[in-house]
Amino acid sequence: MKPNTLGPVTAGIPKKLRRNREPAISKAAVRRKPAPSQEFSFSLKPADIARHLNRFVIGQNEAKKVLGVALCDHFQHVRLTLEGKEAPFYQKQNVLLLGPTGVGKTHLIRSAADLIGVPFVKADATKFSETGYVGGDVDDLVRDLIRRAGGDVKRASHGIIYLDEVDKLAGSSEGGGRDVSGRGVQTNLLKLMEDGDVPVLSPNDVTGQLQSAMSAARGNTPGMPDTISTRHILFIASGAFVGIDQVIRDRLASPQLSLEKTHAQVNTSDFIRFGLEPEFVGRLPVRVACHALDENDLFQVLSRSESSLIHQYERSFAAYGIALHFQPDALRRLASLARDEKTGARGLMTALERTFRDFKFRLPSTKIRSLTITPETVENPTAALAKLLKK
Repeated sequence: MKPNTLGPVTAGIPKKLRRNREPAISKAAVRRKPAPSQEFSFSLKPADIARHLNRFVIGQNEAKKVLGVALCDHFQHVRLTLEGKEAPFYQKQNVLLLGPTGVGKTHLIRSAADLIGVPFVKADATKFSETGYVGGDVDDLVRDLIRRAGGDVKRASHGIIYLDEVDKLAGSSEGGGRDVSGRGVQTNLLKLMEDGDVPVLSPNDVTGQLQSAMSAARGNTPGMPDTISTRHILFIASGAFVGIDQVIRDRLASPQLSLEKTHAQVNTSDFIRFGLEPEFVGRLPVRVACHALDENDLFQVLSRSESSLIHQYERSFAAYGIALHFQPDALRRLASLARDEKTGARGLMTALERTFRDFKFRLPSTKIRSLTITPETVENPTAALAKLLKK
């Protein structure tokens, strides 16, 4: 009898965004290879964005709703501005996502940016320092956005910057935050998050500065402006904020409140008590909590998400002419193992790698052309591989 399996379902998966670090940008380089400017158009509705996110991220419905509204409000304003109809006194709706690791925060933002078609940059807050001499300068976030836009400053000026691990910027506090010169970094971020002008060339980019000076001396027309405005760049910050749940329980006088219900009631004062600066929190007016993933969520991530890791494993085996199939109960068992890792969806990679390690090493050198993963395969990969090789 034909086994009950989930076969390859790789059709229709969008190409992943490139994440490789790109070389420093210079005016001369842009003049040699000018990037074509792309006219920006936006006609999406919040429900359109939520439906798109449903294809890649399981659950987090409240986060999808909040992001859909915030993104539509922001990029409708960008569209009107580019049409010469900018609304006066518009307040940018920068977003703060709260939630444990591996629940899909990064995936939500990256997928939304891909749908909207704007440049996207992700960085960890821990890579920056107050002075920039040790670690990066926060202005590099904007210059990275220009690189992602292929040197098109206009296009970069309405991109998305996603800053993860902002909880690590918290100073010493009742919530258990730690001081890593984070207060200074928060201060430096303030001008970017609201409305600031950032030099297109870094003061530390000596080559770019020399090329720019030589071009100016020759009287050449500049290839791009000297600065880029952050007025229409949307900033989205996130962090696990470990310990803030106790801050919230103390405020609510509800010591037995669950973590999920606690995070859902977070407010500005909680972030300040945790150690973030009031001005910094104030520039992130839209807040939403992402919940932890349970075993069923992790099963849905494997079986339904278009970015499921099983597609990666199917492609890996297909490269050697081996068709990979999964029984649903096997995916359930993988989800259970991932849940025990307590790292959210990241635990799925650990469970899959543990299961497939020896199969990926041995099978490419055999004549085996089909592999069906059962619950028994997941429970004892060594025995399952030995049995397969005896056939």
